[in-house]
Amino acid sequence: MAQPESLDEVRAGLTAETARIRWTELGRHFARGVVIRVDVELDLVEVAACMVRDEKEALEKWLASGRVAHPSEAEAAGWYERSAEFWAVVTAPWVIVQEIPPSED
Repeated sequence: MAQPESLDEVRAGLTAETARIRWTELGRHFARGVVIRVDVELDLVEVAACMVRDEKEALEKWLASGRVAHPSEAEAAGWYERSAEFWAVVTAPWVIVQEIPPSED
C-alpha cells in the first residue's frame, strides 16, 4: 500500500499544477457546478491541499464564513463581463479558482 502524501508533497504538487486562466475558459465548469471560489485573502494552494486531504475543520470554517464558496450567478456574470483572470487548480471534481486583482495583470 502506498504511503499517503505529506502536506508538503500535496502543496508542491498543487503548486506545480496551478495556472492562470480567464473566466471565459471557466464558464463551462461553472455551468457544471464544479467551480469553487477562494477569497483573495486565502492561499489558493492551502485551500486546495485541505480539500485533497479532506481537512473538514478548516474547510467548514471557510465555507461558513463565505471565504470559500460556489460563485453566484452575479459573480460569474461580472467575471464574464470583464474577462476576469484567475489562478486555478483542479482537485477533481472541483476547479478551485481565485481572482487575480487587476493590478497584478
